[in-house]
Amino acid sequence: MADVLENKRAATRFRILVEIADRQPAVSQGEIAESVGVTSQAVSEYIRELVDDSLVEKEGRSRYRVTKEGVDWLLQAATDVQRFAEHVTEDILGSVQEDAAIATADIDEGETVTLSMRDGLFHATPGGEGPATGIATTSAAEDEDVGVTGFEGIIDLDPGTVTVLQVPPVRSGGSRAVDGTALVEGCAAADTVAAAGVEAVAALRRADVSPDTTFAAGEVAADAASRGLDAVVVATADNVGRVTDALRDADVAYEVSDAT
Repeated sequence: MADVLENKRAATRFRILVEIADRQPAVSQGEIAESVGVTSQAVSEYIRELVDDSLVEKEGRSRYRVTKEGVDWLLQAATDVQRFAEHVTEDILGSVQEDAAIATADIDEGETVTLSMRDGLFHATPGGEGPATGIATTSAAEDEDVGVTGFEGIIDLDPGTVTVLQVPPVRSGGSRAVDGTALVEGCAAADTVAAAGVEAVAALRRADVSPDTTFAAGEVAADAASRGLDAVVVATADNVGRVTDALRDADVAYEVSDAT
């Protein structure tokens, strides 16, 4: 189990350090106490320990900053919590939760079904002969949504690819500097096309390509890739960093190329 979840003191220490990072440099111990649910005296003691452990440095009266060591500790603790949460949701609750799938044929409630991923959506097929199976919790006709629980096995799924096509900002030519033919070819085989930035949207319009979304492009592309779909993100140079950050956060591989 993650260290910060092993006992109340470790969890409180983690939460107080998070609050300091969020409020620095002017830190109100009373506000932290109210947020965390402990006394102001307890917050003062925790902060003193954090300073002694070089995770926080005091700059003056009620002024504190999280040190580099403190940031590293927070990142490691947050990663541990995230891994534990994933273990709970995927490994423990995965077998008891209910999800929805598209029925590929008529399915009766209680019937064993084989699960697969098609076009980014779960599909359920009568019979339990595949590598991933479940139990239908509802009846459904072909092409209707059906509830599924009791998941077993692993769905055979190859992750999709993500390509980021960079468009120059308007000060450097914007959409007018984009090779329309190359843009069309780059998006032709994609299952999902996302745009990030006004210049990117304009470039796609000039190429007569309609993006599936113009918001949260990195997150959409990451989700698509996780479902086996190939995605292209056309992004203004100023937005490429935010797109790739989202892809890295989701642990999705990608490549960046110039659209000019």
